[in-house]
Amino acid sequence: VDDQPDVVELLCVLLTRSGHECMTAGSGIEAIELAASFAPEVVLLDIGLPDMTGYAVARALRATSGGTALYIAAVTGYGTEEDRKLSREAGFDRHLLKPVKGAAIAELLTEAATRRSGHRA
Repeated sequence: VDDQPDVVELLCVLLTRSGHECMTAGSGIEAIELAASFAPEVVLLDIGLPDMTGYAVARALRATSGGTALYIAAVTGYGTEEDRKLSREAGFDRHLLKPVKGAAIAELLTEAATRRSGHRA
């Protein structure tokens, strides 16, 4: 979820080349609606969206049925300690700064899969 089309396109290409299914959204409302129909396992979510903050989107996703099982990672340019604190409070599992390297995405996908299988890393 990012309002910059090149960012979502790049991440989606990276994910699909790695064998993952990917859906994209350019706003918070679109992300919430898409998540209801797509039921993602992992959400890569920008904090600075045009219609609502990523913090609000994360809270809304967590409040849905199955929302506690989601793995939500901030992929953002907001990197202060206060930003990281707010992301933790909103329910994000990880906080990554743009530009994100493919290895960081692979690591969080592994962490999310481990969590889904019931084993904490």
